[in-house]
Amino acid sequence: MARGEAEARSLLAEYGLNDLPIDPEQVAVRLGASVLRHPGPTELTGMLLRRDGQTVIGLNDTLPPARQRFALAHLVGHLHLHRQRDLLLDTVERHALGNLASLPTDREETEANRVALELLAPEATVRRAAGEADFRTAAQLVDLLAPRFDLTAPAMAARLMGLGIILDV
Repeated sequence: MARGEAEARSLLAEYGLNDLPIDPEQVAVRLGASVLRHPGPTELTGMLLRRDGQTVIGLNDTLPPARQRFALAHLVGHLHLHRQRDLLLDTVERHALGNLASLPTDREETEANRVALELLAPEATVRRAAGEADFRTAAQLVDLLAPRFDLTAPAMAARLMGLGIILDV
């Protein structure tokens, strides 16, 4: 199991988060961050700022709610794993789940994505839901599960592919 998944499982267990959809803001606040929402340019998903003993996660509130949830969970990953980073600006290109053709190559981005996916769509729950679902194609499975986990279709597809449940959509 990769570091990101292990850390996300630890956070879910520590905070007793089991009910879907998982609220990443609860995790952020418990880790000591304030979460603010403000309009921003479409390429900016969010930011993490640590200064003077305070931590703020800012989200672009012009993004759709499911996209904001993923951005927040991704930034929680950075908050928890990459404590040496005082400022981080996240753009669509940096974590790339909006475009499966360009998966992140940066180790920190990959770890943050893994935290986000395990927080929002825990492996055991996804496997159980996929096993119980009535579907004929991978695209149907993505469409069935994305709303259940309150994820975008590309994020759900990435999760299912990452777990080896589907090969592509």
